[in-house]
Amino acid sequence: MCGIVGYIGDRECTPILIEGLRRLEYRGYDSAGVAVLEPDSAGTLATRVVRCRGKLGNLEKLLRDSPPTGRVGMGHTRWATHGRPSDENAHPHKHGSVSVVHNGIIENYLALRASLSARGHKFTSETDTEIIAHLVDDELKAGGGLREAVRRALAQVQGAYAIVVLSDAAPGSIIAAKNASPLVLGVGEGENFVASDVPAILAHTRQMMFLEEGEIAELTRGGIAICDLAGKAIQRIPRTIQWSSVMAEKAGYKHFMLKEIHEQDRAVTDTLRGRVSIEKADALLDGIELAPSEMKKLTLIACGTSWHAALVGKFLIEQIARIPVEVDLASEYRYRDPIIGPGDLLLAISQSGETADTLAAVKEARGKGATVMCIANVVDSSIPRACHHALYTHAGPEIGVASTKAFTTQLAALVLLAIHLGRRSGALDEARAATLIREFMAIPQKMADVFGHSPQIQVIARRYGKARDFLFLGRGNNYPIALEGALKLKEISYIHAEGYAAGEMKHGPIALIDEHMPVVVVCPKGPGYEKVMSNLAEVKARDGKIIAIATRGDSDIGAIADEVILIPDAPAPLLPLLTVLPLQLLAYHIADFKGTDIDQPRNLAKSVTVE
Repeated sequence: MCGIVGYIGDRECTPILIEGLRRLEYRGYDSAGVAVLEPDSAGTLATRVVRCRGKLGNLEKLLRDSPPTGRVGMGHTRWATHGRPSDENAHPHKHGSVSVVHNGIIENYLALRASLSARGHKFTSETDTEIIAHLVDDELKAGGGLREAVRRALAQVQGAYAIVVLSDAAPGSIIAAKNASPLVLGVGEGENFVASDVPAILAHTRQMMFLEEGEIAELTRGGIAICDLAGKAIQRIPRTIQWSSVMAEKAGYKHFMLKEIHEQDRAVTDTLRGRVSIEKADALLDGIELAPSEMKKLTLIACGTSWHAALVGKFLIEQIARIPVEVDLASEYRYRDPIIGPGDLLLAISQSGETADTLAAVKEARGKGATVMCIANVVDSSIPRACHHALYTHAGPEIGVASTKAFTTQLAALVLLAIHLGRRSGALDEARAATLIREFMAIPQKMADVFGHSPQIQVIARRYGKARDFLFLGRGNNYPIALEGALKLKEISYIHAEGYAAGEMKHGPIALIDEHMPVVVVCPKGPGYEKVMSNLAEVKARDGKIIAIATRGDSDIGAIADEVILIPDAPAPLLPLLTVLPLQLLAYHIADFKGTDIDQPRNLAKSVTVE
């Protein structure tokens, strides 16, 4: 997602900022800008902001004839959350003497904006970030210096942020602060740096300090001082980073796919942020308001991994909202003259927002008068532009071709949609909704717990990585997870794998099972558990090797499965967010064991933009 670079020292900073932003382009963005403390003819420093929509090349064109000249500055690449991609919404934002760049989401920005407007403040953008500049400028006028002004301003803010702040009134320092969004400090000699990720500044220093939650840093030419939000000083020793530039982009992971697997708890947190309310027992869809009573039919369409998410979405919406749902492959949809029209809602799901088959299906449905909505990860891509409504996931850029964090954030968005519809259909009462939302908010921590099983899964991968075929089984909303597990293994290891509803095993696939066939079974405690255990007995009777994904505390599964990977318990609608993680790791470690090109598997593309 968004990228941040800041510099204070004795070198011209604009080239350093642009270079740093270039190294963060892999994160994805829709606009870019810089703010530099530039001396005027009298030598007085004042912040000059240059920003625009689009790629860095657009910004560089603006800077070419008259680049800011100064030795203190910051740069930003924005991935839109609040406010569409535009020059006005691009960062940095300036108010009075204060300029700000920000990654994250300010959850109470509407209340803060209303309060500031009542005090006479005028806003020039649609962003939540501009609020911070106004708050800090007000606090700076109250005295105490820039760091204290930032600290007092942040006391009023709820949400996630990584911010960097400059002020004309304090030209000798940069202030940085973090809560739930990454920020790293680079330590140099007579100069210091701040960035959202290591690659942006690795060319200038290998001495890094990582800000923790609720910390503020003041950077000067001579050093870095860190404190908490209460103002208490914190001592931190820099770490020496040994990564190469490519490894830095991967945050030290061997492959982008492994990095993205481990980012899923953060990505789901970002997708939920600002969209769930326990107090209101509701899910908010960024201003989208759906009325089930006016909906004649709901159809979900997608391709590949996104289609598996749509299948899970069918279970979620039917169980939680009690609304019937059809699921269709986008590549087949428009070729059968689908029955759709006014009063129908079509929901398209696409990571890239550019999938040609899905885009064609959207246009087909819209042309017949249906309301069209999408779940997508890339802001302002083709599919969102073609839809009436867009609900964006906040997975951030996904470099690995085999989708992981895009899939789980799609699942999270579908849970939000199901809760939203359930509250409005009357099928989900307030108490049940509040309970489900509490459990939903706990899922990211449980996802992080599952990642701790990676060493165990690596051992299993080596044990079964030479198999020629795999069978994946699941029931209910874990049947699509079995399909996804099989797809992941096929995509990156080139091993033949099939996913089936567990009850269908005896209708054909059971003929394949012998002592050479690993059977991966998704069998958490919950609806259908006893039926799956009966399926496992059938596999065992034919000498199949069973790899089970089961719920922690299950005392029965170990007696029948050869390998057991235990996950935390969760309500049934939320279990797919957990059960898919071991399958992603299993596919990854088998592929790594085999030595395939994991991030760019043969014959596959990240976005299928042709039919």
